[in-house]
This record gives sequence, structure tokens and C-alpha cells, in this order.
Amino acid sequence: MAIAVPNRQYNVARPDSLPVRIAAYQRQRMFQRFLADTQVQPGEAIADVGVTSDRSYEHSNYLEAWYPDKRAITAVGIDDASFLEDVYPGMTFVHANGLELPFHDRSFDVVHSSAVLEHVGSFANQVRFIEECARIARRAVFLTTPNRWFPIEFHTVLPLVHWLPKPVFRRLMRSTGREFFSAEANLNLMTARELTHAAATAKGTARFDVRVSSVGLAGWPSNLLLSATMR
Repeated sequence: MAIAVPNRQYNVARPDSLPVRIAAYQRQRMFQRFLADTQVQPGEAIADVGVTSDRSYEHSNYLEAWYPDKRAITAVGIDDASFLEDVYPGMTFVHANGLELPFHDRSFDVVHSSAVLEHVGSFANQVRFIEECARIARRAVFLTTPNRWFPIEFHTVLPLVHWLPKPVFRRLMRSTGREFFSAEANLNLMTARELTHAAATAKGTARFDVRVSSVGLAGWPSNLLLSATMR
């Protein structure tokens, strides 16, 4: 699968399609959970780790779009998403990798990251990503990732095949021309148990009260939420 534009590889559904409309609805719900779980206050500094250069979906980079105080936001990503500074005047973009963030400890009051954890690679990298988010957070962390046990895989829009053992799923992706999604470095879905274990393993999380919850769709947990607030 040839990749021409950063992050477009993740967006296989048409912008006006039903899956995209459902995703937008779910992200609205997750944004409301972010506000409720972190109790973020006006003037608090927010790091949004893992922003995208994609502009094809209206809900891409939803925190930048929907949080009213743009000056509070520092958006971080490996893509060139510097255009966000023009679209949302007042916010700041920093080009950086979430596995090695260029910020001092506790540089931000709140750290947010949406749908990035499944794209950082191995379980060890997922632990490292959580560690970095916890390290730079003073008061709260809020991370989201798709639930592996939801029947539809959001990136490929395929049903059930992601429930197969991961090596079998990856072979299937390669054999059906979806080489990008066959690589652990690009897609490594998590269950609630794996997310809980990653958070417990990550250094620096002990100073937070950590909770893994979810938002559902048709009664089935579709997205996992990791909420961590200062003890």
C-alpha cells in the first residue's frame, strides 16, 4: 500500500461516510469526557500529543478545534501540523516524537492524546508513550485508543478480523494488500487489560490515580480511555 501523504494512510473511509460520522460523534463524547475527567480549568497549559497533518476529516485534531482557549494548547506531533497555528490562532505547534518529548518534567497542567497509542509500535513503546505523557503532566493525563474487542476495526473498517491472534491478523493484512496495517509499528490495538497493564508498568504513573474506562457504541465499548489525575 503506497503512502504518499502523512496520516492519510489511516483514513480509508470517505469523509462523508457513515463510519466517519460515527467517529465524529464518538470524538465529541470523548472530548466531553476529557473535560469532565481532567476538570481542566481556564488558563491551564495543555499538551496535545500526537496531532495529525490530516485535514480530510472535520474532527481531526478535535481538541484544537473544540477547546475554546487556543492559547492554552501546545500541539505536538511527528507530522508537520504547523498549519494548526494558522487555523487556530494562539496555539503552538511543536514537531516532536511522543516517545521522547522535548519538555521538562511537569511542564503542562494537563496532557491529552487521542488515538495515538495504537500507532507507536510495540507494547514497550506504548508503555514509554504513557511514561512520557505522565512525565510532562503536572496534574492530569487523558489518553484514548480504540478497543481491540470492538467488532469493527476503525482503521481498515473491517469486521472481526482484528480479533484474530495478532500474528495471524498481520499476515492477513499483508495477503490482502494492506501492508501498512500489517506492521506493528503502524497499528497495535489494545484491550482494556493491556492498557491497564501498560499504565501500571509505566514509570511515573504512581503519583496519579489511574482509571481505564470506555465510551460505547450500540452498547459495546468502542474506545478505551485512560484517565490519570494527581493523587
